[in-house]
Amino acid sequence: MGGVDVGDGGGKKRSTNSDINMIPFIDLLMVTIAFLLITAVWVTNSRMNADAQVPGPPDPNKELTPQTPEKVLNLHIGESEFGLVWKQGATVVNEVKVNKSPVEIGSADSKIVRYPELAKRIEEEWKTHGGHRDPSDKKLDQAILHTDNRTPFKEIVAVLDALYAPKREMRLPDGNKQVPVFNMTFSVR
Repeated sequence: MGGVDVGDGGGKKRSTNSDINMIPFIDLLMVTIAFLLITAVWVTNSRMNADAQVPGPPDPNKELTPQTPEKVLNLHIGESEFGLVWKQGATVVNEVKVNKSPVEIGSADSKIVRYPELAKRIEEEWKTHGGHRDPSDKKLDQAILHTDNRTPFKEIVAVLDALYAPKREMRLPDGNKQVPVFNMTFSVR
């Protein structure tokens, strides 16, 4: 048992020494520790590992039919040339190099850079390898832009303009419209 000495009180009063019963305090600590240990085990069991890149079939007993991945245009911005690479999954379908030949438009204060040869080559490549051409097809072909962090912004904008230059007709509820053939995303390095 534990005790507390509070002094003798100056002589006239009787001593107020008290004993504190430590057993209930220890019992409370033991219950708290047991509660924490039990809940810690359940917290780790409630976590669920999920991988979005490899989804499983919705019904494990039913086998999925494998689908061939769509072709994707990978556009690489290099120092002196552009690389146009069509991939289907991990397989390279076609690869073309296009020299960088920027055309500057505008005055000295507001020069705009354009890549007309790149736009022409992208359109030729889409006509050869593109998958979504029918006007009733609402899906766009995918393009991934690979670039370095040091690439100037005006150059990236010029490449995006070249990528969105090819158009196709799409049937929409309010009539047929010309839309860009690619849905573009940036790659992350």
